[in-house]
Amino acid sequence: MSLYIETRIRADLDDLWARTQEPGQHQRWDLRFTEITYLPCAEGEPQHFRYATRVLPFVTIAGTGISAGEKRRSDGTRTSALRFASPHPLSLLEEGSGYWRYVPEPDGDGIRFLTGYDYRPRWGRLGALADRAVLRPLMGWATAWSFDRLRLWLERGITPERALVHAAAEVAVRALLVAAAVVLAPMTALAAAALAVILPPLPITPAARRCLRTPPAPARAPRLLSTLATAKEPRS
Repeated sequence: MSLYIETRIRADLDDLWARTQEPGQHQRWDLRFTEITYLPCAEGEPQHFRYATRVLPFVTIAGTGISAGEKRRSDGTRTSALRFASPHPLSLLEEGSGYWRYVPEPDGDGIRFLTGYDYRPRWGRLGALADRAVLRPLMGWATAWSFDRLRLWLERGITPERALVHAAAEVAVRALLVAAAVVLAPMTALAAAALAVILPPLPITPAARRCLRTPPAPARAPRLLSTLATAKEPRS
């Protein structure tokens, strides 16, 4: 799995599971999705779903997926895996797969919440170049930012909507300070811009930099992922 993101969340495991597995809660904190809808399925079968992402005011890219979870494991951890695909012609992401792991810390001080995923871009060589230069870095950042947004929700009670307002306000303030430096003290503008980028965000603002982006040990996809055959929507 070429993309890896990990954070530690001090929260109840059941609460973390609910806010990541229930579509209505998941779509609130995950920047990568605008809407997630579960499709009907028989008990015990993998869960098919539809997802949509609004990339522009009037452009929404949709896709389908299939997921399964292991909520009760002998070692106390939990796992979920999914496969996903988008037939939308504007979607650079054609199909992919990934997993989430929930690993309680041995000392009881939080839960390691981590993901690994990868996907295949469309559009041939042009798509591969666009993915490497733009989409893959953006997906990694969006996942990490969203994980920290989820952490703030669980640890501090800051809703995803409030967290987004905090982030937008902080970006605006930093931009205004740089603009003021350009107008009032041009010689310090470069230093002001560097500080605006380097200074850590406020504790109430989500930040991708708080997440681990490289696995501490070689990471492998769970066996559960091999049980998911296809992301195509089941026939009714």
